[in-house]
Amino acid sequence: MTIFYLVQHAEKETGPGDPGLTALGRSQAARTAQWLEGAGLSAVFSSPMRRAVQTAESIAEASGVAVEVDDRIRERMNWDGSQSIEEFLADWATTVSDRDFVPASGDSSHRAAQRFRSFLAEHAEGHGSVAVCTHGGVTVDLLRTLIGDRAVPSELLYRGVPSCAITTLHDLEVVSIASTAHRP
Repeated sequence: MTIFYLVQHAEKETGPGDPGLTALGRSQAARTAQWLEGAGLSAVFSSPMRRAVQTAESIAEASGVAVEVDDRIRERMNWDGSQSIEEFLADWATTVSDRDFVPASGDSSHRAAQRFRSFLAEHAEGHGSVAVCTHGGVTVDLLRTLIGDRAVPSELLYRGVPSCAITTLHDLEVVSIASTAHRP
């Protein structure tokens, strides 16, 4: 059995593209790394986005393992500035209400969940404890697929996953959702 700790990236800088972490975000990542240090991590995976990689690097350093980047755990959509923020947010809202809608700048909710689930299934055997640094939208997409819309807290759907919140899975079974108990 593999225990997956799905870590929402720490607070990021604002703006389009691939922003890194804020000073608060670096502190959140360090605190999360301290908490996960006791989990006996055998692997740390990250989305290719800088904010997730920087979060993963803190966790990997504290745990003495290397970061492995995997594109399957990237966000459903990423605002790159090619469309207005209003258009991007409208597309985002549509992907929440219509899981099959394919936005101009990303994947449908169903497709994002399928690629994340594929990643987890591939790593579900023999890893022990694994940290997966990812994003709120794709984590919620995965949860909606694994446990159904009614079981996902509505604040996650509409306000997002808090920075460095940890969702814990035993293989593909959800144990806890978006815990921030490790954060001060």
